[in-house]
Amino acid sequence: MSDLTTRFEGLKAEAAKLGYRDVLDFKTDRGDQATCAVCWGKERGAPTGRVLLAALPDDALGDTAADDVLQLAWQAPVDGASEPVAAMVDAGGGVRKFDLDPFAPHEIDRLPKPEHVHELKRLSREPTFEWSLRVYERLQRGFDDFHEQVYGSVRDTVDGKNDIIDETAKFLFLELFRLMHSDAEKVFGYEGQRLSLDEVFNAEAFEAGGKAELTEAVAKVKAAFEAVKGHADYVTTADDGERIPIFPADVHLKLSTPRNYATLIGLLQDLPQLHDNRGRPLDREGTLKDVAGDVLGRAFDVFLRHKFQKEGIGIYLTPAPVKRAMVDIVLHDIEAHDFGSLTARDAQGRPTFRAGDPAGGSLGFLVALLPPLRRMLEKMNLTDEERDALWKDMLEHSFVAADSSPRMVRLGRLNMALQGAPRARVFNTANSLTTGLLKPGSLDLILTNPPFGTPNAKKVEEKKAVAALMAHFRSDVDFDAMKGKGGLMTPSPEGLALGCKPDKKGVWKEKDSGVDLSVLFLDRCLQLLKPGGRLVMVVPDSLLCNANTRYVREYLIGKKDDETGQFHGGKAIVKAVVSLPADAFKLAGTGAKTSILYVQKRRAQKDDPERFVDEPQTDVFMAVADTLGYVVKNNQEEYRQGGKFIPNDLVPIVGAYQRGE
Repeated sequence: MSDLTTRFEGLKAEAAKLGYRDVLDFKTDRGDQATCAVCWGKERGAPTGRVLLAALPDDALGDTAADDVLQLAWQAPVDGASEPVAAMVDAGGGVRKFDLDPFAPHEIDRLPKPEHVHELKRLSREPTFEWSLRVYERLQRGFDDFHEQVYGSVRDTVDGKNDIIDETAKFLFLELFRLMHSDAEKVFGYEGQRLSLDEVFNAEAFEAGGKAELTEAVAKVKAAFEAVKGHADYVTTADDGERIPIFPADVHLKLSTPRNYATLIGLLQDLPQLHDNRGRPLDREGTLKDVAGDVLGRAFDVFLRHKFQKEGIGIYLTPAPVKRAMVDIVLHDIEAHDFGSLTARDAQGRPTFRAGDPAGGSLGFLVALLPPLRRMLEKMNLTDEERDALWKDMLEHSFVAADSSPRMVRLGRLNMALQGAPRARVFNTANSLTTGLLKPGSLDLILTNPPFGTPNAKKVEEKKAVAALMAHFRSDVDFDAMKGKGGLMTPSPEGLALGCKPDKKGVWKEKDSGVDLSVLFLDRCLQLLKPGGRLVMVVPDSLLCNANTRYVREYLIGKKDDETGQFHGGKAIVKAVVSLPADAFKLAGTGAKTSILYVQKRRAQKDDPERFVDEPQTDVFMAVADTLGYVVKNNQEEYRQGGKFIPNDLVPIVGAYQRGE
């Protein structure tokens, strides 16, 4: 018996134990390199949803494992049934399970039993998803190759590697604009001529001709960018009414070498033959407009994480497994306890649900949130028209972020535009800790990985800036009552206090330095949340463990009553703490030990909204992740060691949390 056959028999036996006893074998385009079947059980005598079983060689799955498995699932026989909604796969190193949600396929730790498999709903709104995955692979390789081309062999007018990412983003914007807008909107002026973006933004214009012709071809694309970069569809409006485009007036195209134009435009436009999820060719050429939004966004996100070099304090792009786990944990609770909040609208008809990130970076958290949140809407009792209208309005009004880096804001805005949210409320601000663009009590959910570290205050000007920042975080401390000896702190839903620290007698004293930014961001996030809102945040372990940060933990959950064992006086209820491996951010160049902290802001009293309800602190879910599904070697993620896949410990941790274990 071959190794694949042995593995396959093991899969069938495991499926049968769960109740999936009907099995239908089928062949895939991998030939003898895959042994596959679909299986199903019975519920009240009727067949349940189907599950894919696949035995594969040891090297068959890598960093896109869920995508690879989904492509196998598309080849399964339908025979009047639906495509598989889940999978069990043995590709060496053990059996892995997957939810085959075509919006965002991902690994899970357990298959549901047959009577519950219908909960993994098969969606069919992306008829070219399989083609999109092939485009994803092409774009991943192409983005990397182009980055190395400009940085190495075909030099251009850019300043460093991050500039190349910036320029790639501008070209993506131009291609999306070309595909999404009318002919009239694509017309622009150039030296007395009326030109169209279609005729100047194509690879052929840069593949032939003399130096003067190629130089003019570059100039025409630059003129097109200037003409369309401020289009109203890409201008967001802040709560104070300020209108903010993705690309400000002082941002221009920097690339000037025709060969680089030809390479990048060709990458975006010369796509594989368009086909459906069964591999059947369609009668038109495929464009980026046909690519599933989350797939295109994932390709761009991987490019950012692999190529972005840290600039400024604390810009560490969060690994995909960490983002996925944080999103899955908190959405499970929103679905269980606050599902109705997703459909609520205000007096102007806008959705009231708002999710944000005050240290947004490239908007990785919000982009990771979109596919599973959209999937949640499928479970609501809405018509397709109502659901689509709600999602369209949410894309414009429900997602808010800020960052101090103009470059990261541009990349984040484009990242959201790739998801269909070109007007997402993403702002550049000097300091997210103090900006008025983010309103206290305005967010239902915050997902964030803020900067860590203590602000530098060596020079007089720096000391004044840090002192002013710390003074901003004292609104909940009443100094008048203590007559200069300190102050008394009373936590309020929209107040701040961690610009101070209590002494041994509980008197809060001002601090002008020495507070880690993560402490201030924790305080700020709690202020931005609505009462009852949820915060999932990457924090340094020092905040959770060190003796000198005990006051922060007490500020968060209150002090323990020795008689009752209850905590009183805090701002939040801690729901979960998940320790991350020391190399979680190694790709970003840091070995800081971190954890995921998940808290829910306490609710306000109905008769006194300035005071919290004294809710009990319940048991805290705690877990340790030793691996994230890969190791970092030579600045690359490797998903196997010794021929065996590296487990992602966050998969069973999320499953345990969702089951209440």
